Amino acid sequence: MDAMPPEDLHAIELLSRVPYGRVATSMRALPFLALARHIVVDGGVVLRMHAGFGHHQACDGSVVSYGADNFNSPDPRLWSVQFTGTAQVVEPTTEELELFGPGPHFVDGEVFDPVYMRIEPQFITVHSLAGNSSPDRLYQPAL
Repeated sequence: MDAMPPEDLHAIELLSRVPYGRVATSMRALPFLALARHIVVDGGVVLRMHAGFGHHQACDGSVVSYGADNFNSPDPRLWSVQFTGTAQVVEPTTEELELFGPGPHFVDGEVFDPVYMRIEPQFITVHSLAGNSSPDRLYQPAL
């Protein structure tokens, strides 16, 4: 893999601080967001999702966007990271499975059936908000 620019490395480092995000693409010509657990591996992002909804089928081979943030963090330095790239369904390695840890037992009442996708980021965006250290900032508009 080519050397990543420092700003991309910063985005990867931020993403590794939170366990969940949202993947966005379209399914049957309609946009959707789906919750996913992620890990950062070799400059890419590996997602774990519930296979029961079929979201992975819409993502596989398609350009997707994956975003995560620390908006529920008490840290006054808020950030949001977005990766855009092609997703591919993969079989995770044993080491990757260990990084994911145990999955949920149920998703919306269904038994959790994990499926994994890798996103090779082609575009990476980081947005940060700073300066609001109020303890009740969760109830204030971010922008």
